[in-house]
Amino acid sequence: MQQIQTVKGQCLCTAVKLQARVEKHMDACHCGMCRRWGGGPLLVTHAVEVVFEGEDAISNYASSDWAQRGFCRHCGTHLYYKLLSGEGYEVPVGLFVGDVEFEFVKEIFIDRKPDWYDFANETTRQTEEEVFAQFS
Repeated sequence: MQQIQTVKGQCLCTAVKLQARVEKHMDACHCGMCRRWGGGPLLVTHAVEVVFEGEDAISNYASSDWAQRGFCRHCGTHLYYKLLSGEGYEVPVGLFVGDVEFEFVKEIFIDRKPDWYDFANETTRQTEEEVFAQFS
């Protein structure tokens, strides 16, 4: 059973604020879309519940047939990645304010990670094939 913590966060311009119940683990995605979206790996935690303030400032982009990405339409801050078939949100850990601690648990699309960076943490690592097999 995952440990849950309640956190608060906001975008750069503060037009969007959120309060969420998130898992205490953090994952990294190395797929090409995530790296293009943020200029590096996407570092996220799973939010089992999230309440947004300033929803009129949130825009969504259908990045694939199975998921969408949310961002602030004013400052461009990345707010979430959401599977269309699932519940909850994958929320970038950089949104949270205050002291929030996470355990770095998993890296996905490890076979898509470029050679010019590595994390020192011991993590579970899944290839693209393993990730897609998990959801099929």
